[in-house]
Amino acid sequence: MTAPMNPGRFHLVLTRDGRPAMHGWWDSETVARDRFRAWVGDWGRPGAAVTLVDEETGDVLTSWPETA
Repeated sequence: MTAPMNPGRFHLVLTRDGRPAMHGWWDSETVARDRFRAWVGDWGRPGAAVTLVDEETGDVLTSWPETA
């Protein structure tokens, strides 16, 4: 049996109406930020939110829509 894979440091979450709809994990922050922009372009509409979190530090790196 193989060990479980590390899902990646950078976690992207799409929520719709407050419920998780999609997740993605990447080891590269550059790739994760590119995917963030793509997800906002593809899924960014009222009721949706996209958040990129550094799972190692717990920091929210960026989110859409931006919060004040």
